[in-house]
Amino acid sequence: MTSAALRSRAWKLLEMVTTPLLPSDYLDLVSPLRAGADLRGRIEAVHPETADAATIVIRPGRGWRGHTAGQYVRIGVDVDGRRLWRSYSITSPTDRRDGRITITVKAVPDGKVSNHLVRRTTPGTLVQLDQPAGDFVLPPATPAKVLYLSAGSGITPVMGMLRDTRPADVVLVHCAPRPQDVIFRAELHGLAAERQLRLTEVHTATDGRLDLARLDELVPDWAERETWACGPSGLLDAAEAHWTGRGLRARLRTERFRPNLVLADHGSGGEVSFSATGKTVGADGATPLLDLGEEAGVLMPSGCRMGICFGCVTPLKAGAVRDLRTGEITEAGPGVLIQTCVSAAAGPCDIER
Repeated sequence: MTSAALRSRAWKLLEMVTTPLLPSDYLDLVSPLRAGADLRGRIEAVHPETADAATIVIRPGRGWRGHTAGQYVRIGVDVDGRRLWRSYSITSPTDRRDGRITITVKAVPDGKVSNHLVRRTTPGTLVQLDQPAGDFVLPPATPAKVLYLSAGSGITPVMGMLRDTRPADVVLVHCAPRPQDVIFRAELHGLAAERQLRLTEVHTATDGRLDLARLDELVPDWAERETWACGPSGLLDAAEAHWTGRGLRARLRTERFRPNLVLADHGSGGEVSFSATGKTVGADGATPLLDLGEEAGVLMPSGCRMGICFGCVTPLKAGAVRDLRTGEITEAGPGVLIQTCVSAAAGPCDIER
């Protein structure tokens, strides 16, 4: 008998002994980060950055394939008995010596996962991980002159790139309400003092929102630079309009943490049924079905939560939904699939979850 056959027989015997659990269930308790297991990570430290932001140090399992600076990772966190998935930019360099990765999370009002990670998570906590994703990265041939434009937590993918690869001529324009709200402020000012980048802070609580017409003053050669911008939709919409108006759209890359949603004419909503679990909730016509399901305790697949990765695709059994980005109505029918992260009820509907 071959060694493979012997291992197969031994494993089957173990399955008989451990029923109704599997041998892998016991291995998960002893070695959850082992090769071949579902990809997990162990939180090893939580470092406060500002009053409402913290850097989470994670030791990924052996299946982790590594990331490119600027990418994000989808993380599954158990909050009050429910597993919720969110995506966060990776803020550690790609060659960190200890093999750990970091994400830097800003707690947002009513954010279940962000508040849990920033305020409640303790070292030793296990989380689920997906492999890194995203194309908000520097090209293989690093541009000679780079402009980073960011606001709020939009600094996180930028910091991942600054810590990993630093072009010869880097300018960063970052917006935050007050100096104490700037994530990584000490490190950024240290880089500026060492002349490794030119830094401009815009404090919106006193200076108001950044008017991109000021770029001619703040960064006189901005039009010559390859630009990466990340932050709230208002900033990114303005940047796209500004660069497009100058015929320079190809030089601007943007990263959105939320999709552009249709705020007007979103319909009256309706009763949403999750037929597989027998749960029914009322919907206002503007809340994504993904959020409704998670709030009701339904296990909802998800990914980027922006309508990009299609990780949340689910059959629509009955009724109609509205795409919150375009306003387009989709009605149920054989084989009809919807993206729950960017779809809201357009009347009563039934989701197969």
